[in-house]
Formats: sequence, C-alpha cells, structure tokens
Amino acid sequence: MQAQDVKNVFCMKGGQGESSYLKNSKAQLRDLQMMLYALEETLDKIAIPPRGPGKLLLTAADLGCSCGRSSLVVADAIVQHMTNKLCRGKHVDAAAADPEFCFYFSDLPSNDFNTLFSLLPPHAASSGDGSGRRYFAAAVPGSFHDRLFPERSIDVFTSTFSLHWLSQSPIRGRRLTTRGKVFVQGSSEETGAAFRRQFQSDMARFLRCRAAELKPGGAMFLVFVGRPSSASPTDLGRSFNLLGAMFEESWCDLVDEGLIDGGSMDSFNIPSYAATLEEFREAVDADGSFAVNRLEHVMGSRLAVDDDPHDRRAVGRRVANNQRSIFGPLVEAHIGRALTDELFARMERRGEELSNELVDEMGIHYIVCSLSLV
Repeated sequence: MQAQDVKNVFCMKGGQGESSYLKNSKAQLRDLQMMLYALEETLDKIAIPPRGPGKLLLTAADLGCSCGRSSLVVADAIVQHMTNKLCRGKHVDAAAADPEFCFYFSDLPSNDFNTLFSLLPPHAASSGDGSGRRYFAAAVPGSFHDRLFPERSIDVFTSTFSLHWLSQSPIRGRRLTTRGKVFVQGSSEETGAAFRRQFQSDMARFLRCRAAELKPGGAMFLVFVGRPSSASPTDLGRSFNLLGAMFEESWCDLVDEGLIDGGSMDSFNIPSYAATLEEFREAVDADGSFAVNRLEHVMGSRLAVDDDPHDRRAVGRRVANNQRSIFGPLVEAHIGRALTDELFARMERRGEELSNELVDEMGIHYIVCSLSLV
C-alpha cells in the first residue's frame, strides 16, 4: 500500500456502531489514564513563552487523534495541569493566571472528525455557568509524517497509540514476498528489515517536522506500540502473534472457500511497525533536535476482553469488533464491505474457540516517551 493510498483510506472505523473505534477503544483509554504521569512530567518541561499584551496563549496538538475519547482526555489533562502550574508558579499575574488554550486535533483527512467533535462539550465561555471545555478546538487534516503547522507555533505535541503506523507499506515495489502474511509478524527477516527501514525513515521525517513546528522550550509526549528489545522485528510477542494468526487464517478461509482469490491477500499488508526502545532512541539521537526526558516500556491492559472474560461468545465478538475498529477501513478499501463482513465473522468464531488464550495473553507493550526541544 503506497503512501498516497494510506493517506486516502486509512483511519480508525468511524461512527458509533458496534465495531466503531469509539466503542472499541476502552483499553486504550484505560491505558492512557495510567500514563498521564508522563504527560504531566512533559508539561513541566515546557518553557513558558514571553507574554505580550493580553492573555497568555498556549497551543497544543494531538497527532493521530482518531475519533475516540483519548484525545479529549489529553486535552483536558493539558489544560488542567498547565493552569495549575501557572497559578502556583512564579508566573502569577492576571494574564498567566487565566491563560487561553488552543488545542488542535490532527489526523488524516479520512478520519471521522464529525464523531470526534460531537464528543466535545460546549466551550466554557458559552455555557452560561463557566463549566465545560476550557480550550478552543480546531481540526488539522494531514499526515504527521509531513509538516502540519507553521514554524515555532506549538508549545506541546502529543501522540497516543499512533506512531507505530507507517506512511506506507515497504513491500510494494520491492522484491519481497509476504505470501499468506498480512502483518510483519511471522514474515521473513528480510521483510522485517524492510519494515524497520520504513520506520526509521518515517520517524526521521516526524521528528524533523515537529522540531520545526515547536516553539523554543517546547516538548512532546508520545505513546505507541513497541516490542521488547530482545525480539526480532517479525516477533511482536504472544498477543500480536495470536491476533495476526487469527486474522490471516480467517482470510485464508475466504480463499479456501472460493470467495476471494489468494492474490488479494498477498497484495495486502498492514503498514505498522512496533519498534524497540533502542530503535526509537537511535532515531531521536540521529535527529539531534530533542533531549530524552523519559523513555520506557509500559505494559498495557488486556485488549477488549475484560468485560466478559468467561463468556466465550462475548470474547470472540469483542476481539473481532476491536480488530475491525482498527483494520476494518483498510480491509474494506481492499476487498469491499461484503467480504470484510465475512472475514470478521470468521475471526469472531476463532475468537470464541481461543477465548481462554485471548483472555490470558492480550497485554500490549507500549513505548512511553517524553522529549524536549533543545
């Protein structure tokens, strides 16, 4: 899948239906709540900009905001922490004690911004009683691998559960085969190396763009899927290997039943790469624009199976809906809605059969990072 293809069709599944990202991102929201300490540390590193006439304006942007609630939690946490910081610090005057905030929600144009913005409460200025949202909001469509903002215009960038997505699959145009494989896990070492090179290229672009857009003294808080340092690029751990096998076996069912030809699977790849801490630090060091304040692995909660862990049908349904909320739009763009329905119905049945393993194994490795512009 080429870069332009990804930009045109990639997104989390929009709306508020059973397989929407909004209804299937509870685990991400739960994991984010336990990582907010790192966001607060990042905010403490921000240099308060010199104030001109009028109120102090602080700008923040969430990159890869999607259409769930995580981005709103980040926005509220930034406003609350920075307000408290200014009120208790040495910047206490009329302008600093009552700052204004502008928060940019950024994702690819295919993102369901309508659903995201329907979750926003009214702004406090128009609520009548002073309650409600305490930041001005705007959408910025575009890829975080490219420039999105003017130079020196943003105080803090955040990105949660997004930076493992690549700008394109590195397979097309190369003499590599991924026959029977949709994900990088379980594929050849040569394929894993190609995905690693794509990650390095994409991360270099990401860091270069953010360095230009941050104000002096700005910072970034990043959370994305990673893998243990000892694992190869094609081994993402038991959770992803199990989910990948379920997905690929379900696709093979469609081929075996004559519903789809095998070439459709061989020509489809998920453009995602789980880096190690060392690989990410290499990218930061090579860029040279940022100091690392915090860089660590955090083990996330079990994926989508906590509500009814002993109900096999519920586990199968939740896992299939969760996977469709993430990969569904890419799959539909490749094979159409009807066959996508068939694919995830088979994945649901496999989820029922493997419910005990899924409940035990669904922890996700995340990389949590705080960077400051030097």
